[in-house]
Amino acid sequence: MTAILKWAGGKRSLVQAILSTFPLGYESRAYHEPFLGGGSVFFTIRPERGTVNDVNTRLANFYRVIRDNPDALIAEASKHTYDKETYYRLRDRFNKDGLDPIEDAALLLYLNKTGYNGLYRVNSKGLFNVPFGTYRNPKIVPVKDIVIASEALRRVEIRSEDFSYLLDAVNEGDIVYLDPPYEPVSKTSNFNTYSPTGFPWSEQVRLSELIRELDARGVLFTLSNSEPVKKLYKGFRIKIVNANRSINTKTTGRGSVREILVTNIM
Repeated sequence: MTAILKWAGGKRSLVQAILSTFPLGYESRAYHEPFLGGGSVFFTIRPERGTVNDVNTRLANFYRVIRDNPDALIAEASKHTYDKETYYRLRDRFNKDGLDPIEDAALLLYLNKTGYNGLYRVNSKGLFNVPFGTYRNPKIVPVKDIVIASEALRRVEIRSEDFSYLLDAVNEGDIVYLDPPYEPVSKTSNFNTYSPTGFPWSEQVRLSELIRELDARGVLFTLSNSEPVKKLYKGFRIKIVNANRSINTKTTGRGSVREILVTNIM
């Protein structure tokens, strides 16, 4: 299956490069992904045990609903038609408080499939503000993928908290894949607006310190990020890769970009 959601920074084009860093027999190890996003790597592996996490509480709710109530999600999301008036009405509804988990998840799916370029963006007040997208017959409800994802998610714990939860959740020999918001390579390329707080350099430093702690405990990891963070990971294997980026606020920001994979796996 493919990832259900379109997600900025998604790893569809890099899945095989990422998995090539994993050890033989990785399928039998517990797997943890603290920045799940669209989950391309997770849904390719579909591990037998572990944890997935995203600080975006609405995204975490979306995956819990897929896990626990896939049929209800499919039924609710299938009610909505694809047109501009419906989009903005549902966007306003999505920005209201008090939605039940199934409706919230169905609206997230609809807005993701019909909003401009698959963006998830909120303003300083935490309100989703992506405009309507123009598509030809978009597939809003991928029924087969939702059913497969539901089964995969039943085997792991779904969290929505700070990435430091890993210190209590992992054991020696586990595999962790980390795909945090990337450090911008220029002042104009920053896109950390999945939440109002963003992911500043201080968080990149804190993440690197946590990763060194995991390494000291015998935990295996692979990290994706942009080249500016290389200096934080001296001593680890670093590989340059080219990733295809189809989601960006500007068309000039799409296409092939250089990224890095950092790992302690030999």
